[in-house]
Amino acid sequence: MESYKNITDNIISEVKKAVSGKDEALRKILTAIVAGGNILLDDIPGVGKTTIALAFSKALGLDVNRIYLTPDVLPTDITGFTVYNKQTDSFEYKEGVVMCNLLLADEINRTSSKTQSALLQAMEEKRVSVDGKTYDIPSPFTVFATQNPIGSIGTSKLPESQLDRFLIRLSIGYPHKSDEIAILKGRRGNNPLDDVNRVIDKEVLCEIQAAAKEVFVDDKLYEKIVDLSDKTRNNPKLLTGISPRGSLSVLHMSMASALCSGRDYVSPKDIKAVFTDTCSHRITLSPQGLAEGAAAEGVLEEILKSERL
Repeated sequence: MESYKNITDNIISEVKKAVSGKDEALRKILTAIVAGGNILLDDIPGVGKTTIALAFSKALGLDVNRIYLTPDVLPTDITGFTVYNKQTDSFEYKEGVVMCNLLLADEINRTSSKTQSALLQAMEEKRVSVDGKTYDIPSPFTVFATQNPIGSIGTSKLPESQLDRFLIRLSIGYPHKSDEIAILKGRRGNNPLDDVNRVIDKEVLCEIQAAAKEVFVDDKLYEKIVDLSDKTRNNPKLLTGISPRGSLSVLHMSMASALCSGRDYVSPKDIKAVFTDTCSHRITLSPQGLAEGAAAEGVLEEILKSERL
């Protein structure tokens, strides 16, 4: 297990060449990748969301595609389509952007519902169906989706059922002053992404993801995860709590967190470390919670404290 920790540490070190001052966010993103999930980066433009995704693609040796999800993007741009080949007198499949290892889907909350659904179906099933035929998406496959804050021009709120497909949601935030100065100095004449070297390839990443699935979880920790989920379903500040899919997401993130820490077992601190980022986009505030000015993250932190993990 120590070798996996060394690998993940080296990956973070490479990504930090292009991203300054966001170590905690980088750790969480890598944990989600090891868990085999998809990441939603929710923040204002210009804080480094795209740079983070591209830096990880280089450090992990992944084939990357990128699409701007403007209102005119069609579902077939995501899934691919078939065209008639006159020479062979047959229809041929032309791949969509999901046929890669890492898809950077910029501004997911600007495109149409049909296009969002096509992307989210591919994320969930790891395959696409076009004209009655099914095509597997290459493994490993991760989606980095970005969205601008609700209320920005041209955006619409993602339905809860779509948000639930993302393993974690993170906000990058503004950099500290010293980190922003480092960003300015580092981009005077070159692109820091050019300095990011590959640490592993896609085959090794698949091996690490498989190892994360074998991490031991004690029965008491299964109960803890379910207890936490149940408390979100019976909290007066919340209208909707965490679904069983949310509980599974907490489990998978906890197992990946343990692996990245060099352990072959989950500890309570793994659950505590991943719970808020894994669940904040899966709950809805009740009228009482809104009236009290509560935030989803704050309610989840209160629940964590009540369980004393």
